[in-house]
Amino acid sequence: MGKKRATAKKKAPAKDAAKKKAAAKAAAKKKASAKKKAAAKAAAKKKASAKAAAKKKAAAKAAAKKKAAAKTAAQTTDKAVVKFDPLQRYLSEISQYSLLTRDQERELGAKVRDHQDPDAAYVLITSNLRLVVKIALEYQRVWMQNLLDLIQEGNIGLMQAVRKFDPYKNVKFSYYASFWIKAYILKFIMDNWRLVKIGTTQGQRKLFFKLKKEKQKLIEEGFDPKPKMLSERLGVSEREIIDMDQRLDGWDVSLDAPLKDDSDTERMEFMDTEEPSIEDQVAKKEMESLLHEKIREFRSEMTPRELEIFDQRIFSDSPVTLQEIGDRYNISRERVRQIEKNIVKKMREFFKKGLPDFASYTDDIAPD
Repeated sequence: MGKKRATAKKKAPAKDAAKKKAAAKAAAKKKASAKKKAAAKAAAKKKASAKAAAKKKAAAKAAAKKKAAAKTAAQTTDKAVVKFDPLQRYLSEISQYSLLTRDQERELGAKVRDHQDPDAAYVLITSNLRLVVKIALEYQRVWMQNLLDLIQEGNIGLMQAVRKFDPYKNVKFSYYASFWIKAYILKFIMDNWRLVKIGTTQGQRKLFFKLKKEKQKLIEEGFDPKPKMLSERLGVSEREIIDMDQRLDGWDVSLDAPLKDDSDTERMEFMDTEEPSIEDQVAKKEMESLLHEKIREFRSEMTPRELEIFDQRIFSDSPVTLQEIGDRYNISRERVRQIEKNIVKKMREFFKKGLPDFASYTDDIAPD
C-alpha cells in the first residue's frame, strides 16, 4: 500500500506539468489568433482608407472637370451674338410696365390727342405691350415661325392705335387697340405667307383665314363644301373661293430651280410663253431706232407739200381728209391721193437701200 502511494505521488507532478503545457499551448494559440485577427483588421482598415482616398480623389477630379466645363460654357456664351433667349428677354423687360386703369387711359389719351404729348404716348404704348404678345400668340399657330415677327408688327399696330384713339368716346383703349394690332399682324402674315402674295383684297384676306375652317365645318355637318355654298356662307364670289382654294393648296416653285438635284436644266426652259424672247425684243428695239433715223433722213429729201402730206396723212394718229389738204394747195382729192401713194413708194425704196433686212419687217405694211 505504501508502494502504491509512492507511485501516485510520483505521477501527480507529471500530470500537472502536462496540464500547464497544454494551458501554455492554448494561450499561445489564442495569442496568435488574436494577433492574426488584429493584423487582418488593420489590413481592412488600411484598404478602406485607401478606397476612401481614391473616392475623394475621383470626386475632386470630377469637380475640377465640371468647373472647367462651366468656364468653357461661360466663355462660349460671352462670345455668342445673343446671350439670352430674345423672346424671354423681351417678356422679362415688358413685365416691368404696370397696367393702366380706365381713367388713366382716358387721361393719357387726351394728352396725346389734344397736345401730342410723346411722354403720354410712351406710357400708353408700354403699358399695353403685353396685350400685343397675347394677340400674337393667338396667331402663332398660323404663322409657325418667329413669334417676335408678329410681336413687332403688332407693336406697330399699337402705335397706330395710340395715334387714332379718341378718349372722349366710351371705348376702352385696350379693346380699341386690339383691332389695330390684329390688322397689322394679319397683313404681315398675308404679305409674307408666300413669295407671291395670295391675298390682296379684303375678301381674299377674309378667305385666307376662314376658308379651310368653313370647309371643315360643312363636312362635319354632312355637306359637300362646294364653291357656291362656301360663297354664300362667307359672303364672297365663287371665283374668289376657287382662286383662294387653289392658292392655298399650291406652293411657290422657283423657275430658276433645276428639275432634279443632279440636273442643270431649269423649269423655265419648259415654260411655254407667247411673249417674244429677250433677243427678239432687243432686235426689235434696235430696228425701231434705225427706222427713226432713216425716217429723219427721208424727210430731208421731201418737198414742203410732200412733207405736210407725210405728217398729216401717213404718220399721223388722226389723219386729215384728202379734201382738206387739196383745199390748202388748190388741188383735187385724187391728186393728193396720188402724191401720198408716191411718197409711200419712195419711202419703201429708200428703206430697202438703207436697211438690208427691211423686207422681213414689212409684212404688216399694206400693199400699194
